[in-house]
Amino acid sequence: MNSLLQAVADIWNESGFVRLFTLGTGGNLWERIASGGIGNLIMIAIACILLYLAIKKQFEPLLLLPIAFGMLLVNLPLGEVMKSQFNTLVPLTDQEYANYLKGIFEQSYPVFEMNGQFYWQHFETGGLMWYLYQGVKFGVYPPLIFLGIGAMTDFGPLIANPKSFLLGAAAQLGIFATFFGASALGLTGIPDITFTSQEAASIAIIGGADGPTAIWLTSKLAPHLLGAIAVAAYSYMALVPIIQPPIMRALTTKKERSVVMQQLRPVSKTEKILFPIFVTLIVVLLLPSAAPLVGMLMLGNLFRESGVVERISKTAQNELMNIITIFLGVTVGATANAATFLQPKTILIIILGLIAFSVGTAGGVLFGKLMYFFTGGKVNPLIGSAGVSAVPMAARVAQKVGQQENPGNFLLMHAMGPNVAGVIGSAVAAGVLLTLFQ
Repeated sequence: MNSLLQAVADIWNESGFVRLFTLGTGGNLWERIASGGIGNLIMIAIACILLYLAIKKQFEPLLLLPIAFGMLLVNLPLGEVMKSQFNTLVPLTDQEYANYLKGIFEQSYPVFEMNGQFYWQHFETGGLMWYLYQGVKFGVYPPLIFLGIGAMTDFGPLIANPKSFLLGAAAQLGIFATFFGASALGLTGIPDITFTSQEAASIAIIGGADGPTAIWLTSKLAPHLLGAIAVAAYSYMALVPIIQPPIMRALTTKKERSVVMQQLRPVSKTEKILFPIFVTLIVVLLLPSAAPLVGMLMLGNLFRESGVVERISKTAQNELMNIITIFLGVTVGATANAATFLQPKTILIIILGLIAFSVGTAGGVLFGKLMYFFTGGKVNPLIGSAGVSAVPMAARVAQKVGQQENPGNFLLMHAMGPNVAGVIGSAVAAGVLLTLFQ
């Protein structure tokens, strides 16, 4: 009986439950909380809140749900889903070397010579999420997401109204304004709110409201911030219907919001086929670092518009997109362990992300007002808000706010122009930041 009780006690003491209520060692109290089991407990609570928002409130559930579950999984003690593969070189003893020469060396790992000494290389297997995360680390998943987005996107409204490019570009104002703001925090000299140029660039890209772009840039410039930036980016994308309307109404008049725009001209199939080719040529030659995102976006669109690879186009839109979404979401969430996420900088990143998104929305609306003025009132400034690239939600918000002022107003197709221009614009902005700070 005693041995049975001891066995049960041993199982309990070695379980993750015990470790959930421990503190880490060293540093101040908060650092001990973040590095111990209590920090994991806090992160599990945050993950459950995100799961609630994804399932009950349907806030970007396709990505927020796997991100939240990845966060939950990585913070369960002893699960080691993000344990990295560990490689060590073990020198051969004289006896092992003699056995190796005879072909009877017991280890199945490779043996090689270095500086006259023979070693065998030992591999300690990593966790599942660590292997899947390599697709994020090496920038594979986000461009594949862009391939699917391109295959699902109709660039017709943008081609029919090329001026939409200007609105998409204006909405990237939030990215660069936030970059300079985050960089300026370094002047305070306070370590907890100081960001390097690479970190500031990664935070600023949240303003583009494009999750894959934010993940792609952050994985290259500041991978240690990936969890916080991904959660902020997708949270604000989900909150577009809440964040944008007050900004849109504050910056426009009722008369401007009521403007009914003329119907867009029809776009030929030839134009739609040539568009992705010309955009790829121009953008990649001008900004080579944007090639992975822009190239895959335009390739997916060419699949769609060419009409000759329907099977590939459907695969990019459905099976491939869904598989990569799962891998991307769950592995990004798995980077949000307590020790890296529960830091003062995380709160600041969320605040700066909101500023970036808000300034981007304001930039698009204000440029829309300029177009309203110079066209004699033919452009509804509300469509500028869609330039932040949260496709197609931002365009729908512009449509909704416009119809609240004028029920006969149909802005959706007009707003889709800046919306898809914003996707290209955020990719170009990411390429600029990568070129400057990598």
